[in-house]
Amino acid sequence: MRGIMRIRLGGGRFRATATAAGASGAAPNKSELGKQPFMAQFGQGSVEPPSNSAPAMLDPRHSERLLKKVSMLMHEAVHMRNSSLPNATLRQLREDYLMLNMDYRQRALIVLGTQFGVDRKRLKGLMQHYMTLNSVGNTEETIEDKTSDSGIDAAHYRTERDLRAALVPLSSRLFEQMNGQVGGLKFLVDLRADLKTALLKNNLASLRALDSDLQGLFATWLSPACLELHRITWNDAACLLEKIVTYEAVHPITNLYDLKRRLGTGRRCFGYFHPAMPGEPLVFIEVALTKGIEGSAQKVLFGEPPCDEAVADCALFYSITSTQPGLKGIELGNFLIKRVVHLLRQEMPEVQNFVTLSPIPGFMHWLLAKLATQCHVQKSGDKSANSKLSEKLLFPEEEVKLEACRDEGNSKGPVEFMYDVLSSAEHEWASSEKLLEALRPPLLRLCARYILQEKKRGAALDPVTNFHVRNGAVCFILTPSYRCCSSKSVEQLNWMGDTSSKGLAASAGLMVNYRYRLEDIEANNQAYLNRRVVAASPAMLAYLQQSRSDTQQ
Repeated sequence: MRGIMRIRLGGGRFRATATAAGASGAAPNKSELGKQPFMAQFGQGSVEPPSNSAPAMLDPRHSERLLKKVSMLMHEAVHMRNSSLPNATLRQLREDYLMLNMDYRQRALIVLGTQFGVDRKRLKGLMQHYMTLNSVGNTEETIEDKTSDSGIDAAHYRTERDLRAALVPLSSRLFEQMNGQVGGLKFLVDLRADLKTALLKNNLASLRALDSDLQGLFATWLSPACLELHRITWNDAACLLEKIVTYEAVHPITNLYDLKRRLGTGRRCFGYFHPAMPGEPLVFIEVALTKGIEGSAQKVLFGEPPCDEAVADCALFYSITSTQPGLKGIELGNFLIKRVVHLLRQEMPEVQNFVTLSPIPGFMHWLLAKLATQCHVQKSGDKSANSKLSEKLLFPEEEVKLEACRDEGNSKGPVEFMYDVLSSAEHEWASSEKLLEALRPPLLRLCARYILQEKKRGAALDPVTNFHVRNGAVCFILTPSYRCCSSKSVEQLNWMGDTSSKGLAASAGLMVNYRYRLEDIEANNQAYLNRRVVAASPAMLAYLQQSRSDTQQ
């Protein structure tokens, strides 16, 4: 008998697929199915483009007419009397805007930012009136006088209220009305994504003000009290699972079994949802329940089998993804992590360690720039001009080990040799035991410096570090899977935590743990915000102490 599996697709459609042997032949086994493209396994050839994607180029005359219509609809919506009811004008505005291609959308946003801003003429009149009131009522009053109203006080409060109202741009009124409509919030999120794209081409003050206004509104509308936490499981609708596959940005989901493993035993996946955007995750986090702190992304993703939940003592957050480009700058991930930590502590009291397994996306970019600068300094003959740029990146013993790895006839210095090795697109060094052993000490030490000391405008240069430390986490230890035998014992070194091509290119295979301890979160957060101190474990600080001692010697 042929088994039938009904998989629900987006839009409420169902597709029946054979799951056992039948007329078409035997069902594919696990290894065969795992090699197929993921969406093909769901009966779909590819992922459909987002609903807000710009259409192909229309006839210019038609686009011009559509742009004028959009501008007219904006004006009608702003001056709409009853904004509490579903309105055909707002619905038509959404539909017509989405019919515009990207160039005309940017023009529509410029119209919105310039023609629907603050009424400066009215604002100027109110300011002059308020200054007049101040000159009339500029007398010192006692506390007793404040207990009774006077005409001048009433005029002050009334004018201040009018000033606040006058400072609100007309575009904000349009946004608030749109947010009250079905599908309005999703439209505004996608609108801000278009706005971010427009700012890359035209960094206009009007567009920046529009972006700032939308960000402030989103911060209010999407506060944690308004969001719903949902555990995503294999039993959720296929359209939601498709979005998880599409949005996953840290460790791409390769096939059906990869997804099922991430949602199965020993794993958790949680997402924040908003009632106005049903079935659309705003941010989601993936958790592995492990025995001890795992340091290899490949072991978490592909190791067999997952840890038994009964013996797990660590919750490892190995991926967090913000799904909406239009919500950039809205702090959702930090609230999600803390919420999940509280939830897991209640569900599994035996789990005591809450640790991330995080990438270091900017490390190689920073390191290669440093190495290139030193190569230039060493080749330049004018030492006085380059004295400020010169710095000692490698210790003598590290230079000796790197020189020993060079091929015969290669006379390049250790810094230039290290630059050539690490900048290779094929990452051949990752498969050479001799190079790995020579590169391990300087890479670990320089990575610790990058995470703990390198700053941009007072904040940690690495964006992932800045995110977690601002949340109150402790930079715990660099995590690898590479094991090396020392003179005393076999020790898991902080090395080669992500051996994927992406991990080698971004961070030389290094990853980092950030530990979340609820009792220390507030203190760590304040130390970072007030004094820019990155909380770190003794193991991390030891790399910096080693660097200082070697420099002094």
